[in-house]
Amino acid sequence: MEALRELSRNHTLGNPVRLGVMLYLLPRGRVLFRDLLEVLEVTPGNLDSHLKALEKAGYIEVYKVIADRPRTAVRITEKGAKETGEYLRALKEALSLIPAED
Repeated sequence: MEALRELSRNHTLGNPVRLGVMLYLLPRGRVLFRDLLEVLEVTPGNLDSHLKALEKAGYIEVYKVIADRPRTAVRITEKGAKETGEYLRALKEALSLIPAED
């Protein structure tokens, strides 16, 4: 039951889009905004609002990179990686409470 309480307390990662952002970032470390748009299939405005929530929580950093033109990039923070890992462990624990179907 502790896992369920833990899951319900994290309102930031409880959102599917924000969890998707973090799951995509976790193995990569950093990605471009447009890559997240393609993978998550959300609008730019929608993604931007979710990134702002993640940045406010300290889970990511949003910054500009200059390549052929300015682009927006997103980097996972140490706090973001830690919190996402803890959230996933709690989710796994909660799922283990569900009896297997025969």
